[in-house]
Amino acid sequence: MSHYYVNRKAQPATGDHEVHKEGCIYFPSDNSYLGYYSSCAEAVVEAKKTYRRADGCKTCSPECHTS
Repeated sequence: MSHYYVNRKAQPATGDHEVHKEGCIYFPSDNSYLGYYSSCAEAVVEAKKTYRRADGCKTCSPECHTS
């Protein structure tokens, strides 16, 4: 289980709001707490309630990184 956060700023190239685990080396300073989840997939579902385009971080949540 990990704490997950979503970047409030979209990625310039894709428009995605990336979901990060707490402690990620790319952890955004402008973030919103999503919750404590057993997988990034659950965190991405939560992020999509606010940001239609949400995606996992390539580094800390690669199994949920799709674009």
